[in-house]
Formats: sequence, structure tokens, C-alpha cells
Amino acid sequence: MSNPGDADNTVVTDLRDLAAWLESGSKPAANFTIGTEHEAFAFRGTDKKAPAYAPADGSPGIQALLEEIEASEQLIPILDGRNIIGLKGKGASLSLEPGGQFELSGATLANLHETKAELDQHIARLHRVGPKLGLGFAPLGFHPLARREDMPFMPKGRYAIMRYYMPQVGSRGLDMMLRTCTVQVNLDFASEADMVAKMRVGYALQPLATALFANSPFYEGKPNGLFSNRAQVWTDTDNARSGIPKIVFEPGFGFEAYADWLLDVPMYFVYRDGRYHDVAGSSFRDFVAGSLQGFEGQRATLGDFADHSTTAFPDVRLKRYIETRGADSGSPAMMLAQSAFWTGIFYDPAALAAAGELTRHISHERLLALRAEVPRSGLNTRFGLGDLRDLARDAVAIAQQGLQARGIKNASGQDEQVYLTPLLEIANGAPNQAEHWLAQYHGPWQGDVSRIFEEAAF
Repeated sequence: MSNPGDADNTVVTDLRDLAAWLESGSKPAANFTIGTEHEAFAFRGTDKKAPAYAPADGSPGIQALLEEIEASEQLIPILDGRNIIGLKGKGASLSLEPGGQFELSGATLANLHETKAELDQHIARLHRVGPKLGLGFAPLGFHPLARREDMPFMPKGRYAIMRYYMPQVGSRGLDMMLRTCTVQVNLDFASEADMVAKMRVGYALQPLATALFANSPFYEGKPNGLFSNRAQVWTDTDNARSGIPKIVFEPGFGFEAYADWLLDVPMYFVYRDGRYHDVAGSSFRDFVAGSLQGFEGQRATLGDFADHSTTAFPDVRLKRYIETRGADSGSPAMMLAQSAFWTGIFYDPAALAAAGELTRHISHERLLALRAEVPRSGLNTRFGLGDLRDLARDAVAIAQQGLQARGIKNASGQDEQVYLTPLLEIANGAPNQAEHWLAQYHGPWQGDVSRIFEEAAF
């Protein structure tokens, strides 16, 4: 989610302005960077419950967590009214999802070795601060214990609007807000043609990514019959702004077509005068035309469009870079593996072309079917003459080739392929994270799902 204060007040005159804003993210391949965003559930060590922002009993909560980090690292607070809701500095930011899920929005980095160093530093931060406050942090796709009513709401203005609106447009929107965590990788494009190729490959491989990174097999303390309950939640959250838009696969797709699609994504808010104004369900087209109810005569700005672009939740999201969004949050090794997977495919022209050829026969209709099947069937989902594990072997091999071609080595002489190791193992038959946790549940845990917090925590 974005934070308050995008200051671009350039007035939007027509669709071409919006397309140009998206296109302005284009950059030479030599300047491509990698950004990784990952979320984890904060939990109290005593009872594994999610801490409130400022607990009524005076115990440390999310506010205290942010204040402790701010004081120790001299980061800049991000405020929503009088509430501290995040921190920024050194090209990265720390922020809150609606249920207090703690997120690192990483800096834009040159290679995956830098991504690993950033993740290591973040985990060290949590190890330093968490014990002082009695808090731990578990990167899982869906909260394994909490009921919806057990989760707190963070004091962010946009979340109050979403909290009211979500139940009107889907049955699982509040679960998405409160009980899910994800990892997303943010990558660049060089041109419109490059963007189109990456968006199409990215969407075509999202069901596979969901299966590879599935990490949410529990619901309120018991197995849920799914590998990724987080992915299942997204099938009925708000389908007007999520999923796999058909427009991406139609002839002529480009910046203008995506901007046009965004205009039909219902609005949540207008940010003015330091606060969020509820316009949920309204048309951004009306805002561009100066006829938005309650804001008649006011024209949308590029800053408004930038905010609006963050309220669309497709499995691959285009802003001035590309976000791949189909994976559950997971272990540090799997977080790095996700960044490695998409970097290897997107940042080597031969790998991108090979991935395009691998997936070109998958129709939009088949993608929608896979998206519906994968939460329950995972890598066992039927695909072609086999299953998705067969596709995984081919896709991971392409990512390997792409990272090998990059040839970027760390101090130990390892290139970026080293971060694909967990995916290679899964593609060749090893259990994914969800399968691992289910084996623990039926084995050493003896049915006690709360044990996952000890084993999954950073």
C-alpha cells in the first residue's frame, strides 16, 4: 500500500497523460533494479496473538515497535494524522498492513546479493527489537490461528474506507486485509514492448508461482484442505480490481490500454488536506472529467492516479515498474528465491523469450482455471500431460539460465543462481512450504498448529 503524500499535482487532461506517466518508468537495461516487499505477522510471544496498535492494557504493540525502531535507527516517521504508521530511510520503508502485518518495502537494488544483505539486516533488526517488546514475526501466507474478529485494525485512513467497502464487493476482502501476508518483487522495463512481454509472461506464470510458494495450509488452528488459503481468499475479494485482466493478452495491449483498464477500477478515496475522503465505488473517469461527486470542478492529478494505481490488485501490477504479486509470504530462503525466479526470467532477453515460448499456448481462460485450481491442488494441478511441477522444472531452469547470463557473483564467487536452490528442490519433488507444515502438523506437532510460530519465525 502507498503512504500519504504523493505530491505530483500535475492535472490529468486525458488518457495519454496517464499512459505517459506509466511509460516514464522505462529505463535502460543497464539501470534495472530489484525491489522486494515482504510481510510477516507480528505475534505476542506469550499467546501468539496479533498485537494491537496501542493495546489498552499498556503492553507493547505496533506503535511501540515503530517508535523503538525509529529511535534506534533514526528513520523518518510516516504519519497518518497523529499516528505513526511507518518509517522510511535509506531507500526503503517499513509499513503496516491493515491487521498489523509488518512490511519491509525494500530499496531498489542492483543485484540479488544486495537483496540478501538487505533481508539479513531486516531480520537482525527484528531480532534486536522484537525480544524487547515480547514480539515475534512469522512470514506465513494466512494467519494459522486467528479468527477474523481476533485481528486488530491499524489506524490508517484508507483502511477505514476499505473496511467498510470490502464486504460489499466480496466475501473475503476483510480476510485479505487482516489475515494474509505476501511477498512481491518489483522489476523494471525498458520500453513498452519490453513491458508487454514481461506482463504477459508474469501473468502466465502466476499460478505456478502461487503453487511453488504456497505457505498457508491452516485456518483457525486446523488444516484447511488448501495449500494456499491466501490465494483462495483472492478469488473472492474484489474481482473488479484483482485477478488476471483479459486486456493484457489482447492485441494492442500497452501503457494506454492498461491506463484505460485502471480508469474502470472503482475508486476508494481522494487524498486532500491531509486526510482520506471516502469515494468508494466511484469512477476515476469522472474524477478526470471533473465530475466526481463531492469534488465537482476538481480534476484528478497524476498524484491521484499514482494513489489509485495502488488500489488495483491484479496478480501482476503495472505502475512505473512491474510488481509480481501471486506468492504467499514465506521463509527468508523462499523470499530470496522468489526475487531470483523473476529476476532470472525478466532480466535476460533470452530467458524472457524462452519463458514467452514456454507459456504462449496458455490461454486466458486456462489461466483463470489454473488460478481457481491451484489453491487446493498446488503443484499437483493438472497441466498439459502432467502437472505444474513439470512446468516448474522448465521455468526454474529458464531462470537459472538468465541468472547465469547475468554473471553477478558475491564475495564467495557464487552467482545469483544460488538463491534458486529451494525452487530447484521443490521442482524435483521436495515438499513446498505448505506440504512441510502439514507433515509437521500430522507428525511432531501432534495437531498443535501454534507450533508453527516457533518454527516459522524470523
